[in-house]
Amino acid sequence: MLKITNAERAVLEWLEMEKPEMLRLLEALVNTDSSSYDKQGVDAAGEVLKKYFERHKISVRVISHPIYGEAISAVVEKPKASDPRPIVLMGHRDTVFSKGESAKRPFRIEGNFAYGPGVADMKAGLVMNASVMAAFRAHGGHPAQLVALVTGDEEIASPSSRPIIEETARAACAVFNAEPGRPTGNIVTGRKGGVFMILEVFGKAAHSGVSFYDGCSAIEELALKITKLSKLTDVKTGTTVNVGLVRGGQTVNTVAPYAAGEIDLRYVKPSDRETVLKEIVSIASQCSVPGTSGVLKIKGEFLPLNPTLASRRLLEIYQAAAAKLDLKIEGEFTGGCADSGFAAAQGAPTLCGLGPVGGKAHSPEEYMKVDSLVPRAQVLALSILRLAGHGNP
Repeated sequence: MLKITNAERAVLEWLEMEKPEMLRLLEALVNTDSSSYDKQGVDAAGEVLKKYFERHKISVRVISHPIYGEAISAVVEKPKASDPRPIVLMGHRDTVFSKGESAKRPFRIEGNFAYGPGVADMKAGLVMNASVMAAFRAHGGHPAQLVALVTGDEEIASPSSRPIIEETARAACAVFNAEPGRPTGNIVTGRKGGVFMILEVFGKAAHSGVSFYDGCSAIEELALKITKLSKLTDVKTGTTVNVGLVRGGQTVNTVAPYAAGEIDLRYVKPSDRETVLKEIVSIASQCSVPGTSGVLKIKGEFLPLNPTLASRRLLEIYQAAAAKLDLKIEGEFTGGCADSGFAAAQGAPTLCGLGPVGGKAHSPEEYMKVDSLVPRAQVLALSILRLAGHGNP
């Protein structure tokens, strides 16, 4: 670690000493169920973080919501900052796992791997962000105000958090999102956008033996629509259309009066979204089975994370910081969606996947590499310190 300044060294050494506390905080978070639709659980996970911030004398503001988990904004001030725009550290504490999952398989460490629901996606990233905030609260050196934004509904496309993220990002000079680092050790510099929809088809019920021809099968119509939807996938542009859930019918001996399919559209360019969505709307509304009708509803949406000149400069700062710690980190593109797209769409230079290295998210095998926890926090801290003097990323 040559050419590290004394100010930088103080923060780096503090983070190194903090490792046991980081693991204790991670254990407490992982062992707190926080499914996106479990407001009580998401808020309980928020309490774990709020206590940590309060213990380190970091001010906290809470944005409540009646349905989803509250958003938490923690702030480390910089009274005489040369840049009035804050540096934002983002993360979500909700998971895809249902209530009771942490009791079935609580946090554990085996060798260099930590396991448990949400350990990588993305409770380890929240621990990283909180620790970096505490390090700067203790030693200073940050070039601008630091804001740690912790949301509670990312796994369901951030219905309550999106406007909060957008408002926060509009004012930011840089946004670092602590989604898990790739299994390769790289971070994420590009993501697809996603639109999640439900296509409902309405038909007419009839006895399938006595009065078959009086009925209009919603299931048959949905099946025809699914084959058309699948043809919208375009490998060259990276656009995919997947019908991941289907349901419908009344009984086996009834012509189905209702059917529904849930659609996942992924795209790279916003123009691709508009083109394909127009086709999906057309398929939904035009029916081949007489007497049936279709209705399409958008349930949720993520925006893509597309690299910009400013985000490439931010990547260079991050990579230079990593090199100081003898780490080589590249940027990767992924088809997964995240809140970073909302931030980037506001014009804020944004990097994603900065959290500790992990993999197999959303599965019982989800893991986080323990030996990446402190180094990823240190690289983030150095990147923040190096923003000073670089002007706009």
